[in-house]
Amino acid sequence: MLNYILGMFSNDLAIDLGTASTLIYVKGKGIVCNEPSVVAVKKDGKGKRVLAVGKEAKAMLGRTPGNIAAIRPLKDGVIADFEITEEMLKYFIAKVHNRKLLVRPRVIIGVPSGITQVEKRAVKESADSAGAGEVYLIEEPMAAAIGAGLPITEPSANMIVDIGGGTSEIAVISLAGIVKAKSIRVGGDRLDESIIQYIKRKYNLSIGTGVAEKIKMSLGLTKAEENEPQMEIKGSNLVTGIPATIMIDASEVREAMNEPIKALIEAIKQVLETTPPELAADMVDKGIVLAGGGALIKNLDEVLREETGLPITIADDPLTCVVKGAGKVLDEIKLLREVTIPT
Repeated sequence: MLNYILGMFSNDLAIDLGTASTLIYVKGKGIVCNEPSVVAVKKDGKGKRVLAVGKEAKAMLGRTPGNIAAIRPLKDGVIADFEITEEMLKYFIAKVHNRKLLVRPRVIIGVPSGITQVEKRAVKESADSAGAGEVYLIEEPMAAAIGAGLPITEPSANMIVDIGGGTSEIAVISLAGIVKAKSIRVGGDRLDESIIQYIKRKYNLSIGTGVAEKIKMSLGLTKAEENEPQMEIKGSNLVTGIPATIMIDASEVREAMNEPIKALIEAIKQVLETTPPELAADMVDKGIVLAGGGALIKNLDEVLREETGLPITIADDPLTCVVKGAGKVLDEIKLLREVTIPT
């Protein structure tokens, strides 16, 4: 009976604490939370007060009056604002446990592979303060590979490229360990920023991140064709300050994203060049698996195929690979000990 009661309160969680979105997987229930990593804060005489978290807060981005700020507490895959991250985690953990504050769940969190000791401690302390019992950390490419269904415990190469909002994680995995890895601060946010700056320079038009994201996902890296697909976008004219509408085509978006995409290709090539020959040989057949939101950018798989000469596969539901992989690890104690990293 006691075990049954404890079981009711031991809802272990896997968290993909991303720059753009936070996903939570509850043992036995699957993914129960997928919300933007945004917190709306009101500043008054008493300091900061959290007004909204997640979807509600994201709707306020770029639309708030002076005393309200919509904050993204994670930058480049790591915690930029400790206090706000703690509040955000507290909110999400309470939400998935129906606000049962007695619960101190066992939590596993995905972190970038290049994370420093200080950053690891910040993630762990945030989770502790938000009400976690035990906290484990797993490198995002490892979690993504498990979530994508790759046979990570076998003695053969599995290469994963996880393109998130703040970072891209590139790793070659064999025998449940990361053989070679590279974490670069190029992700969806950097691509959005490149589009914003390009449109500012070329058209004197200021657009928000939401518009840039729509452009990126709609036109992506469309191949050069005679009839380039076009898109109408709205923004504010930087000279007159008056709202304006322009048409942009796919070739402009390709040009705007050229630099960060080149940095991603370069990082993938560096990992391939330093991989032991025996494992490199495996990748000729198995190729590279893409995960994360960036995997859905139109034609990115084609571009990477041309650049590397290797087969490129997009994981099923790439956005949830990290959280599903971390969730799977919660269910397997042996794997938990093998793939989590010391804090």
